[in-house]
Amino acid sequence: MGYRQVVSFLQFRLIRGQWSRWIIYPLLVAGLGYYFGPRYLYAGPTNGFDLSASLVPVGEIKPGGPRRDGIPAIDHPHFVSAVQADFLADDDRVLGIDRNGIRKAYAVRILNYHEIVNDRYGREAVVVSYCPLCGTGMAFLASADGSARSFGVSGLLYNSDVLLYDRETDSLWSQLMKQAISGPLRGRRLQQIAMDHTSWQDWRSRHPDTLVLSTDTGSRRDYTRSPYAGYEDSPELYFPVRHTDTRYPPKEPVIGLSVGDVHKAYPFSELSRTEGVLQDRVAGREVQVRYDRHNRTGRVLAADGSEFPSTISYWFAWLAFHPDSGVYTAP
Repeated sequence: MGYRQVVSFLQFRLIRGQWSRWIIYPLLVAGLGYYFGPRYLYAGPTNGFDLSASLVPVGEIKPGGPRRDGIPAIDHPHFVSAVQADFLADDDRVLGIDRNGIRKAYAVRILNYHEIVNDRYGREAVVVSYCPLCGTGMAFLASADGSARSFGVSGLLYNSDVLLYDRETDSLWSQLMKQAISGPLRGRRLQQIAMDHTSWQDWRSRHPDTLVLSTDTGSRRDYTRSPYAGYEDSPELYFPVRHTDTRYPPKEPVIGLSVGDVHKAYPFSELSRTEGVLQDRVAGREVQVRYDRHNRTGRVLAADGSEFPSTISYWFAWLAFHPDSGVYTAP
């Protein structure tokens, strides 16, 4: 019997006067809690997720504080034109996507409060994700097992990185692993797509026709203030990670590139010692790394000019997930 049938049954008994309201109301509250509690209320340290047979050690999956969906994903994003986006300053950070002839920018000041946007680019479902603790903006085709998925914020972390979950199967997905780590889709991977992590001035100048995620998100948040003020400049981490590397400061920005199972990091401090364009070879592939010192961003291109999906990340986060990563050092 579903919850609607339960509610209807109890209401019917109350109307017929067969049961006292002093019995009905507690039963009604208990029934709603039974059906909705596991999904919408805090459900212990796992937020109600089944972590059995997890691909990562269960003891290293940490509750981030909020309950499941306590950080609300944006499911019905509204957009404005670049001219209308007067809430953005030139140096504000944005995640930008140019796909299927559609260009959109997602302000980090909004994503700090939501972390996930379920969006579409034409017929393609796309999930935009941002982890403030790792500085990682990543976008994926929102499909797995041949079906489009809708994602939410689990409230759990692995290696200080956000764990998404798909609402269809309750599988948990690691953003930086690009993989489901538990649930029915355990082991399945998401396809990362290219995305810029740059300044609003840079993105707007290159894409004046861009759409911009509106502050009309359906949630009451003060997007003029960061809930993580001071975090980027501090060497401290809020949560433990399984592997650390002290060659660079923990929050040193890097461009992380994965070609198959080969990973390489390009620290900004090393890139700043170059002319801004360098040729490299990763997993047998010719790549060109372009670094923009002024806008604190970079991209990785293949030999044919197409863009590799790369990830701008804090140093600690990239190395926590890729301890065997190669690291570029300037000559």
